[in-house]
Parts: sequence; C-alpha cells; structure tokens
Amino acid sequence: MKFRNLLFLALALGPTLLKAQQWQAKKAILMSKFAKDVNPESVLPEYPRPQLAREKWLNLNGLWQFQPATSRTEALPQGNLSRSILVPFAVESALSGVMEHHESIWYRRKFKIPATWKGQQVLLHFGAVDYEAEVFINGKSLGKHTGGYDPFSYDITKAIKETGDQEVSVRVYDPTDKGGFPRGKQTLNPQGIMYTAVTGIWQTVWLEPVPKTNISNIKIVPDIDQSVVRIKVDANTAANVEIKVKNGNQVIQTSNGKANAEIIVPVKNAKLWSPNNPFLYDLAITLKNGDQKLDAVNSYFGMRKISIGEEGGFKKMFLNNKFLFQIGPLDQGFWPDGGYTAPTDEALRYDLEMTKQLGFNMVRKHIKVEPYRWYYWADKLGLMVWQDMPSPNSYTEKVPPIDKQAFKSELSRMIETHWNSPSIISWVVFNEGQAQHNTAEYVNQVKSLDPSRLVNQGSGWEHHGVGDVLDVHSYPPPAVPASKVQTLACGEYGGIGYIIPGHTWKTGPTYIMIDNEKDYTQLYDNFATDLALFKTNKGLSAAVYTEITDVEVELNGLITYDREVVKGSVEKIRASNLKAINDQIYIKEILPTSQEEARNWQYTFEQPAENWMVPGFDAGKWKTGAGGFGSPGTPGAVNKTRWNTSNIWLRQEFSLNNLKGINRDNLVLYIHHDEDAEVYINGIKAASIPNYTSNYTMVKISKESQQALKENGKNIIAIHCKQERGGQYIDAGISVIEKK
Repeated sequence: MKFRNLLFLALALGPTLLKAQQWQAKKAILMSKFAKDVNPESVLPEYPRPQLAREKWLNLNGLWQFQPATSRTEALPQGNLSRSILVPFAVESALSGVMEHHESIWYRRKFKIPATWKGQQVLLHFGAVDYEAEVFINGKSLGKHTGGYDPFSYDITKAIKETGDQEVSVRVYDPTDKGGFPRGKQTLNPQGIMYTAVTGIWQTVWLEPVPKTNISNIKIVPDIDQSVVRIKVDANTAANVEIKVKNGNQVIQTSNGKANAEIIVPVKNAKLWSPNNPFLYDLAITLKNGDQKLDAVNSYFGMRKISIGEEGGFKKMFLNNKFLFQIGPLDQGFWPDGGYTAPTDEALRYDLEMTKQLGFNMVRKHIKVEPYRWYYWADKLGLMVWQDMPSPNSYTEKVPPIDKQAFKSELSRMIETHWNSPSIISWVVFNEGQAQHNTAEYVNQVKSLDPSRLVNQGSGWEHHGVGDVLDVHSYPPPAVPASKVQTLACGEYGGIGYIIPGHTWKTGPTYIMIDNEKDYTQLYDNFATDLALFKTNKGLSAAVYTEITDVEVELNGLITYDREVVKGSVEKIRASNLKAINDQIYIKEILPTSQEEARNWQYTFEQPAENWMVPGFDAGKWKTGAGGFGSPGTPGAVNKTRWNTSNIWLRQEFSLNNLKGINRDNLVLYIHHDEDAEVYINGIKAASIPNYTSNYTMVKISKESQQALKENGKNIIAIHCKQERGGQYIDAGISVIEKK
C-alpha cells in the first residue's frame, strides 16, 4: 500500500509557530541507538492507521508550543505558550525536549487546511494522550477524552475558519498513580518494576479529509473453517459496499453488500497466517451509490484461527486447528529517551524483528497498548500477540480507589480498536492480581465483544476458574499449573539478570544475576529444556520469558535498554527457543509429588538435631501430615497441611523398585518451594535452592545424591524450607528425564 504523506511543514507552518531548529533533545541517563535518527521536521512520518487507510492525510507531529498549566481546569491561555515540545514524545521524555513532570500541561500549534480538501469533512485524530485531554480548535472546546491508551477523533469541520491559520490547543491532566484508572507500569516514584511516568500526547496527531458520506470503521473476522472472511463496514448511510480481496496486485475475490451489516466474503484455498508464513491479504473497500464512489479505504487481514483443542488429555492452544507451542518475551514498550514512544518507526519495528530473530513466535505486550503500527509490524513479521489490559494501581504503595468505570470502558475500547489485527490471539484482563476485581464479569465482557480470541482471566494470579487460560508466574525457572478444563500457560519466567557496563540505566536487584555470556545462555537453555518437558508431559501450551529488553532498573532483558547490545548469542537463544517449540522430552516419576495425590511426610516446626536429614535419624516425635505444606493464597500451592511458621523440616521414606536402564544423571527434583529450600537424599545434599517458585518446577540434583539412591531399598528425602515474606509452600518429588 502507498499513501501520500503531505509534509506538514510545507502546508501547516504559521507565522507564530516555533521553528524546528529550536528543538533540542534532553540527555537522559541512557539514550537509545535510534535517538540520533529523530528529525524534528519529520517526526514519525509513517501513515498511522494501516488497517483503515486513506490516501490523503496531514501529519501534525513536530514542534508544538507548550507550557505547564496551573490546574486541571485552567482557562485557555491567550497568545503564544512559553515553551516548546516535540510531539508525540511525552513531557517526561528526553526526546520531548522538556524532560519534566507536570500534572497539567498545555499544547498548541497552528496549521493550514489544504485547499484540495474544500467541501470535505475534516477529522482531527489523536493516536493516544495520557490521560485526560480537552481539545480546542480556534479557541472552541470540542470535548474531553479520558483514557491513555486508545485513539480518539473529532470532526473539526464547523470549528475551522474558511482560510488562513487554524489553531489547535490541548489541555492535558494526568495524576498518574494518584488516580485509580489504567496506567500500567507508570509511577511518579520510579523504582524496581515501576518506571518513569508518561504524560500528554505520546502517539501521532494527524488530520484527515473524509466525504460527508463516509466509512467510519470496519470489523474483520477470518473464518478458516468456512473459507470466508466476515467484514462489517460501518458508515453514516445504508449505502452499498464493494469489497475486493487482493493477493498482492491480483484481485482474487470481489463481493458486494450493504454498509452496517456483515458481508461474508469467500477466500478459496486460503493462505493461512502463521509465524512461519505471515501471509496477509490486502483489502480495497468502496462505499458506493450505484456507480458513484462515495468513500474508499484500504486494509488487510490474515486468515488464521486461534482456539482451544484437546491433545494428550490436556486443553491446548491451537493455531489453525493444530497445536503450536507458544514462546515469547515480555515486551513492556518503554524507551530510555522516548518513554512510551519509540524514536522512529524503525525503532518500533526493531524490538519485534529481534524477537523474531531470537526464535520466539509470540510476544506478550505487557500492560501497555501500542500504536497501530506496532501491531502492523507484528502482523507482517509473524508474531502472535498476547495483549494485556493496562492495570490500575500497579504495585502502588498508597492505593487510590479503583476507577471501575474507567477500567470497564477502556477494556472495551482496547478490544474494539485492535480486534482486526491477526497477530493478536489473546486478551489478558489482569496481571498478578493488580487492582483485580469483578474477574468473571470482565471475562464475559471480553468474550461477548470478541469470541474469536482466547481470554486470560489473570496472568500470574488471582484465578477464578473463568476464561480459557490458567496462567502462573514462576521465577527464575518456569513452571506449569494443573487443570483439565483450561489451557495451561507460564505467563512469566526467567528474569535472568546480566549487566553490560555502559549500557545500564541504573543497577538493582533481580531474580538471579549472571556475570558472563556462557552461563547466561546455558541457564536460558536449561529453562528451555524445562519448557519442553512441561509441554510434553504436563500439558503446557505457552510460556513468556522476562524480558526482551532491560527497562530502567530492571536488568533482565535479552537486549540492553538502549538497544545497543544483545546480551547472548542470537543463534544459541534461537536454538533454545526452537527446542521449546519443537522438541519432545519425557519425564517419569520416581517419587511422586503431592500435586495430584497427597503423600504423607513427617514434619516439625522446631529446630531438630544436626543429623535430622540422615537415614537413621529418629523422627518419632515429629508429626505426620499430607503434602503439600503451606498457607492459603500462595500461588500454585496444593495445601493439605497448614504451615505458617518461619521454618519447616520434612522427611519421607520411600522405596525404589527398579532403576535399571535409568541414567542417574537425568534424575531431577520436581519441586515447589516458597521460599529457600535445602533438599537431601539419604543424607547427601541434593540441592540448595534460593528464592521461591510460583508452581512446581524442575531442579537438577547433585551427582553425589543421584548416586546415593538405593535400588530395591529404603531411601530418605529430607527438606528444610525457610519462610521470609509473603506466601509459603513446600512439596517435592523425584523424576527422571528421557528422550523417548
């Protein structure tokens, strides 16, 4: 598709508009490798809405006037504003030229309407403004929009003058974490997993001429089982619609119907969209009155189906009616110099291209909604997308009341403005219980709006048995939950920290820190082996690695925050990911856990003698209880016996009847520990495991403990688990890994 991008400087400069030469980027702690490519006279010049495209448009990105406002309700200032800002970079960002936080701000710029637009309606579009925006044209208020992630538009036809300069002003109010509305990972106090706030215009602003009788929207739903695509064209008249489906320049199908009603368009011998073959059909849609063309738009679609199928006794995620294991990185969409906004379209594409090169077939867009062009590149490159709903009150110390109406409304708007993208295959409603409420209601809301995609009730926790997906988080190693009625996912794992000197925003703690590339890629590969095991034996359908890039103090990205360095060998990481996708690795239980059927352990909460872990120790005064041991609310726990003290010591006697043919090097623990655990087999230390998991996971055991196991005799497994904070749980078993 080709679009005429009318250069705004040629058409829109007024005598009072600040010159682009006055812009100077600020210097952030770290700048991305794309910062040097930002041109203030041509900022993000690409067409912003590829799935509803018209030929004529006018880009209003560039240098605008700017000044802080004294309040949310301050009257429209007269005359020029005092400073300048580069749109669409948020006021806190270095590329804005401001790099300050203000709760309320003003924007202003002048523009001219091209003479060739005379007689048409003129629409003013904002890709996204965070959070509340009141828009004025020539001093007249057109309305107020709330919501930091969805596009909005105004028909400014009646507000513009016949000729000469026009003036647009915008007042923005954004209290960030002082408000209870969706804001994702933004905070006024950046630290840990919360990052610098984003205030104001952060996506493209543009003008578009449309006929008085026009197409306002389209909805596209592919149906590969019926070899059709279902298209609804919204218009302000019940006119005729002509739809042409194209394979490149070749028209392969022409269908006709009415506006505002579903039109079923055959797609014979369809080329299916998939990560390995992300084929896209082009669409030419014309609104007609007889032979008269009233309006026309271009679009595209992919023929693909996402569903839940049955395989091996588990519910699995199917793409195009076949199981495909999904693995992708967490993608938070932050930039060190642009905040929420990538410096260039090339930068926007880069993260996705690297995701693809690293062997992933999916990406989880984490509690942020991107510009349309991000999804366009995911569609083109072939990456399945899990789209999170931005959460309110994310990890906030002083939690304001949840704005439930804002959440409900913005959830609907996220789906309705992105449901045409073939790459999006799942909607994630909540993340890690942040501001989670009315879960079943929202799952039903999403399913009713879009029954063609999967709905994830909550990635990590809390789980209420609704939606299609049961999703746990586990750090550092991955884990798999258990269910026969929902498909299983590990929505976050990994978080391997690796500091590249000279390419960090700030150092801070992470789940695990590695100091060399060899160990880094080896640990990544170990986790990929775990995923292949869980896929083969436990029904795991998908996993999300934390994360594609560092973000501020988080240093667990595969790529540095400035996008300068890939931390590990691309070839090795790709091979690990392809192993998780394609390989089958089997496990056989030697000593079962209590995950499915409870097993009895001896246990005590009191400090025992030093030899408590050896086979001959007298544990006669210890209590006996069924595993697992823990407290209510601990993620992934299967609590049978209450444990709410700081320490617990466990022993279990078991017999092994036959170890012949088993390679003892392949023996592993299958364990869920929260928190630090030490495990012994027949008095020999098998593993010392720090931190915690959110579900059962594989842990290698020492060679000495492998050899200590007695065939056709009694064995003792002994565990000490220590509780520091939060939930607590312990249960373990022994398994063997096999290729057949």
